[in-house]
Amino acid sequence: MPVSPTIAPHASYPAQLFAVAGGALAQLVRAPSHSRRAAAARQLARHSLWLSAAGATLVVVLIVAFDQSEIQLMPARGTAWLWPIRILTDFGKDEYVLAVLATALVAVALVAAGLHGTRRTLLLGFGTRLQYVFLSVALSVFVAEILKFIIGRGRPFVGGKADPFNFVPFQGTEAYFSLPSAHAVTAFALAFAVSALWPRLRVAMFIYALLILLTRLMLLAHHPSDVTAGALVGIVCAMAVRYWFAARRLGFAIRADGTIAPLPGPLRGRLKRVARSPSAS
Repeated sequence: MPVSPTIAPHASYPAQLFAVAGGALAQLVRAPSHSRRAAAARQLARHSLWLSAAGATLVVVLIVAFDQSEIQLMPARGTAWLWPIRILTDFGKDEYVLAVLATALVAVALVAAGLHGTRRTLLLGFGTRLQYVFLSVALSVFVAEILKFIIGRGRPFVGGKADPFNFVPFQGTEAYFSLPSAHAVTAFALAFAVSALWPRLRVAMFIYALLILLTRLMLLAHHPSDVTAGALVGIVCAMAVRYWFAARRLGFAIRADGTIAPLPGPLRGRLKRVARSPSAS
């Protein structure tokens, strides 16, 4: 969301809300302006290429050498004690995650429209970061749905047996939407996006993502190669969205070597200024 939208101070609440929402969309599509964006683009291309190559190689190895045997290590489908796993796995469901993030974005806009000055700036700064998280997950899920349709891999036991080579491209049904795993895509896109903004949360977020990945295997909803591919798609797409924001000076800075780092949040910057002021000593 925009950090400093141009809004008449005495405009009505609907006008304020319209300006906040319009500014939030406008900042995302404005022309990139960062002078180091070319270096960042090269970094993104290089990292995406080697991640994709390494990930694709690992996916092929898992399909050939491990997917079928891994199923034998998992509990039988319908096992009674798996009910907590069925609850936990929903924390990686794309519809739920996107709904929560979208609700938070709407709430930020509704509240920010009624605020002014510093309080609005602080809230809209958080809203910009929330936009990044939402779009990272949304793009990842969109790409994953296209790949699922094109690849058409059957889920474990579709067709009556654990066949890792059950592919029917362009089949278009849920039974053949196994690769990549949408839960893994969502969890790793969310984990990367949150960690990119708030690095101190990195360990907790990737533990969350790995737990979601394991639930898909334990419930026999996916093969190991499916969740590996999902993690790859989520991370690469979140990296691409991070570049988009950094090139427009939204939430991220680009260093001289092309690496992208999170900007301090508005609240953190304000607290630092207060701490350094003479009156704070």
